[in-house]
Amino acid sequence: MTELEQRAILVGVNLNNERDFEYSMEELANLAAACEVEVVGELSQNLQRINPSHYLGTGKTEEVKMLINAQDANLVVFNDELSPSQIRNLEKDLECKVIDRTILILDIFDKRAKTKEAQLQVEVAKLRYMLPRLNGLRESLGRQSGGVGTSNRGLGEKQVELDRRRIEDRITMLNKELEELVAHRQTQRKQRKKKGLPVAALVGYTNAGKSTFMNAFVERFHPTFDEKQVFEKDMLFATLETSVRHIPLPDKKEFLLTDTVGFVSKLPHHLVKAFRSTLEEVAEADLLIHVVDYANPNYEQMIEITNETLKGIGIKEIPTIFAYNKADLTEGEIPRVAGDRIYLSAKKRMGMDELIGMIKEHLFQDYVQCRMLIPYDKGQIISYFNEQANVIETTYEENGTLIQLECKQSDYDKYREYVVSQ
Repeated sequence: MTELEQRAILVGVNLNNERDFEYSMEELANLAAACEVEVVGELSQNLQRINPSHYLGTGKTEEVKMLINAQDANLVVFNDELSPSQIRNLEKDLECKVIDRTILILDIFDKRAKTKEAQLQVEVAKLRYMLPRLNGLRESLGRQSGGVGTSNRGLGEKQVELDRRRIEDRITMLNKELEELVAHRQTQRKQRKKKGLPVAALVGYTNAGKSTFMNAFVERFHPTFDEKQVFEKDMLFATLETSVRHIPLPDKKEFLLTDTVGFVSKLPHHLVKAFRSTLEEVAEADLLIHVVDYANPNYEQMIEITNETLKGIGIKEIPTIFAYNKADLTEGEIPRVAGDRIYLSAKKRMGMDELIGMIKEHLFQDYVQCRMLIPYDKGQIISYFNEQANVIETTYEENGTLIQLECKQSDYDKYREYVVSQ
């Protein structure tokens, strides 16, 4: 059976009138579509607590079975992570392959992973997910070849035959490989820190437009921007890799811009754990640019989920600009700045000047405007400032070169003896 032939019923439990339940189910359908699964039906149930044996109540389980038969479905996708016993019981009673939201997201990550590090991170997350579910998944994976939940590197029918010990050994080996890659990235990060460049990090919900922002900056500030562009597409989790780009501004200021994996509601904890080292790039940032899909009616929930995810990985109290992207698809004037919020369109390059202005305000607060009189025999200082600072005006006086400039506080302190006015 190929992925294109998969016909799914989506099932969710609205626990205690969950505020974001409808959106969560809509997102589940989008996740299924990202795995090329055709959604042919949907069922939900309001409950005060999850049924520990079947997730659903008995009557609703019967309804799912009838819908499977009526729609000729061959897959049931549940909106929450199922326990091993729930998978086993549901597959027995429904006589159909059962997967949960977690394995759906893991499969999407598996398809999108391009770099060695991302591939290792996804495989570790999938193995950790499978470990307690070996018995529940054994019959399902053995029966099905291909399709969601099995279309993964090294985790198909052969994986079912592995015992728990061999999977644990595999996880240990993968983690060792990951540690080497993480150590290499930490070395790169230390080297970047030595240069003293401030860092701005793009964060946000998946498909909010972070990669479009990255490419807009690269296009503007790098003449040969093609080789520095990142993959950009209207799809969930288009990029999983952390990209870092050097952004040199015309006034001699410069900063690093990072872009990393997007978030989604109920992001599997195995995945968050596996990608923690990647997400640490965000923790090192001096400024967050929280990209919001303003055209999406659920944008407020997306902001909330992103904030909760960031908090969950220990990221808090970093100054943040909220970039309300795709504002050209809504009513209202753009670009528009309101406090720490900016309404703009990265795709149409509308509002980029204003965003750059906001970034500069945050990242370059320690810059000082002053006038210095540099003696003629200290020409190397003039050369330094021409390269490292924003020299606004130069005049030649009797006692030396008078420059009006904007420079780092550290450079101001270093050459304070030549300051004539501030």
